Amino acid sequence: MTPSGYSAEAEGWRLVWDPSKDPFPLLIGGADWAVELTAVEACSLRAGLLSLLDQLGAIADQLMEEELISLELERDGWWLGLDGNPGRWQLRCILIPSPGLRGWEGAWAPGAGLELARALEPLPL
Repeated sequence: MTPSGYSAEAEGWRLVWDPSKDPFPLLIGGADWAVELTAVEACSLRAGLLSLLDQLGAIADQLMEEELISLELERDGWWLGLDGNPGRWQLRCILIPSPGLRGWEGAWAPGAGLELARALEPLPL
């Protein structure tokens, strides 16, 4: 990662951080879609995703691998949902629009959500 930007992608997700692209320095995407986020939106999304991962980590050892789980979080204009088993889950995100602002909804297939969260974690947002 450099001060001028960062990009990463793998199967089912991609992320591009370019601090010179004001007001939308972060692009995140799924298998066949992408959206640009403001730094505030990206920071809130990252905090929410990490919180969901913390919740999952806190209960994962109490669940059998084949047991299904559904976690939801609503915070700072985001609704986030995680569905699947502790080792492989699907992620859904909704940016709830404030009056006069845009909304957005996206999802990642099992496996891609965790990789995206890990890629978001070190960004200097």
